[in-house]
Amino acid sequence: MVRRTDIKRDTKPLSPVLFKNPKEKEELEARNGLLQFDEVIRLVDKANRTGDFKLNLTTIQDLHRIAIQDIYTCAGEIRKDPVKINGTSHEPPPADEIPKFLEEMLKYANDHWDTASPIHIAAYLMWRINWIHPFMGGNGRTARAVSYLALCAKLGYRLPGENTIPEQIEANHAPYYGALDSADEAYKNGKIDVSLMEMFLTNLFLVQLKETYQKAIGKK
Repeated sequence: MVRRTDIKRDTKPLSPVLFKNPKEKEELEARNGLLQFDEVIRLVDKANRTGDFKLNLTTIQDLHRIAIQDIYTCAGEIRKDPVKINGTSHEPPPADEIPKFLEEMLKYANDHWDTASPIHIAAYLMWRINWIHPFMGGNGRTARAVSYLALCAKLGYRLPGENTIPEQIEANHAPYYGALDSADEAYKNGKIDVSLMEMFLTNLFLVQLKETYQKAIGKK
């Protein structure tokens, strides 16, 4: 798979834009990122209170809606058109196949919920949402939010540390793209192998926790 690491993996929705200029778009993305994270934490806390969590399509669409609200008119909508991703040769499935792949993804995550590790579930969802690319834009932000939600919900608590996994990915996309590419290649050969993504997320997990550990022992 051809990867341009100097190009951000991204798609541009065909729907009308709601922002006036690039600066406003940047401000809206920053605001939405905070709102999306707040929603993830709310869902984690709810799962902890009830002791029950099951990922569903409504949750994924809600997190997507928050990610691109006031930016594009297609917020929360499953795409109905083909999409091309800048920076990679991966071609997402046709729009009419999206429901089937989403159903398979949710079944895999929920069927493996009690037996697979939190990191595996998070890694699988991170890759699979990116692979399906169910939305016209905001897929990466939604995949990272869903992955983090699943990780925390399966652990049963909010992860401490301010340098969160999604923020670390946003700061350095290259290893993230590499992990996606590795899973894509395995899937072409008929295998689900997200081991590189698991390793990647594990390293980010440790960085997030290290900050809390350093505070605990009085180091900055």
